[in-house]
Amino acid sequence: MSLASGLLDAAPDAIVGVRADGRIALVNAQAERLFGYPRAQLLGQPVEKLIPESARALHPRHRRSYLRNPQPRPMGAGMELAGRRRDGSEFPAEISLSALETEDGLLISAAIRDVTERLEAQAERERLRAQAERKRIEAQLHQSQRLESLGQLAGGVAHDFNNLLGVIINYTAFVAEVVANAAEQDVDAWEPARRDIEQVQRAAERATQLTHQLLAFGRREVVQPRVLNLAEVVRDIEAMLRRTLGEHVELIAQRDADPWPVLADAGQIEQVLVNLAVNARDAMPGGGRLTIETSNILIHEEFATKRPGLSAGRHVNLRISDSGSGMTAATLSRAFEPFFTTKAKGEGSGLGLATVYGIITQAGGHAEICSDVGLGTTVSILLPAVDSVAVTPEPTSDARALTGTETILVVEDERAMREVTRRLLARNGYRVLAAADGHHASELASAHPGEIQLLLTDVVMPQVLGRTVAERIQRQRPGIRVLYMSGYAYPVLAHNGTLDPDVILLGKPFSEQMLLTKVREVLDGPPGLVAGT
Repeated sequence: MSLASGLLDAAPDAIVGVRADGRIALVNAQAERLFGYPRAQLLGQPVEKLIPESARALHPRHRRSYLRNPQPRPMGAGMELAGRRRDGSEFPAEISLSALETEDGLLISAAIRDVTERLEAQAERERLRAQAERKRIEAQLHQSQRLESLGQLAGGVAHDFNNLLGVIINYTAFVAEVVANAAEQDVDAWEPARRDIEQVQRAAERATQLTHQLLAFGRREVVQPRVLNLAEVVRDIEAMLRRTLGEHVELIAQRDADPWPVLADAGQIEQVLVNLAVNARDAMPGGGRLTIETSNILIHEEFATKRPGLSAGRHVNLRISDSGSGMTAATLSRAFEPFFTTKAKGEGSGLGLATVYGIITQAGGHAEICSDVGLGTTVSILLPAVDSVAVTPEPTSDARALTGTETILVVEDERAMREVTRRLLARNGYRVLAAADGHHASELASAHPGEIQLLLTDVVMPQVLGRTVAERIQRQRPGIRVLYMSGYAYPVLAHNGTLDPDVILLGKPFSEQMLLTKVREVLDGPPGLVAGT
């Protein structure tokens, strides 16, 4: 065996030499093994013998085209090729070509490699990758469904709980007034009682905040969105965030010069920022840095499809990053779950991030967290941009009188809540008619001889819902104004959590000040303002 023949047979790829007329002139040992033919059965045969039948008819034209400009073609040049074995089986192949001038004329050298195993491995990798992506999306979907179920539960609890809190808050205020007057006469005897009542009032306030967090988490909080400039929202709350963080945490606000407007509730966005700032502060007990950035971003379809609930298009990115302790993968996977917290018992409710999730989702946005232990945490919030222009609302004055002499029809099925509402209005000069349900309210409205200026009705009641009560009484008394009250108005009044424009709502639990302010807002509004029509 010559040195050239030895080198040819030692090559790792099958090598076949083809003359210009398409006849095989050279075959190495690897080609014999790959195609299953002895060398003698290939020499002098048309090269089409090694090509699948489906491609044989076109091959001579391809060969002639190559001979017109016989440039080297490297292995794996992106062409899908195949070979045919002696037993008729076919295999995917990569082929490199080069042209050699010999004593017998031009010879095309083809190095042929069976890539079956590589393609199978690649297909398996793609399958595993697709399977992992499918599992990731399914896990996100299951989490969304689980959080939705918990949100429905939170809404049901909040309805009853807010009624109870309304009674507690206002009757405690009544007692506080009596005790305060008594304390003026005998401080030593009544001061302990006054301090005890203050503790009850503070506990009721914390319970109210917790209920709002539950509703926000469950996307059941009735919101009043407007077109916002997120950079301005960040600027307006920046001073408060600095106080919340303390001197040991540096706050850096990087605001886009011209962010796209978004449609959201400014108060809820501020709640998101405060919750995230508190979490960041707790993750940096020794000090650190919190960065808040706003920027415009265009979401592409490919990115959006991997994140349930996110749509392609223009968004504003609100990015909050801290240099704190970060989270483990296990903690990160549960970060948005309600009541999940890594803080010591009594130090956190576990609703901070859950509330963020609920608020952003209700606003049609998307929130996700990136975190590594020791490297800090970044929360990215994407809110869809709108075409409207952000408008800053005019400030309102609180100097107006809150008392009145008008007649108000109160409809509330909870007896204690009905009585406390009646008492709050009556002690401030209003004439009050009280009904336990919609049927009784219609009877009162029909029988009352004088004018009734305002209907104050609960939303969720047995037998007849508040909206229906309002419609009936407005037919009886055209022009009557309507003020709804509820601790859970979402199922009845709102579309996607947004308060209908013709509805004015007093959220429960409410204080005397809140009730009187909202009543005067409705009564003193422009003549065309007849809520609920």
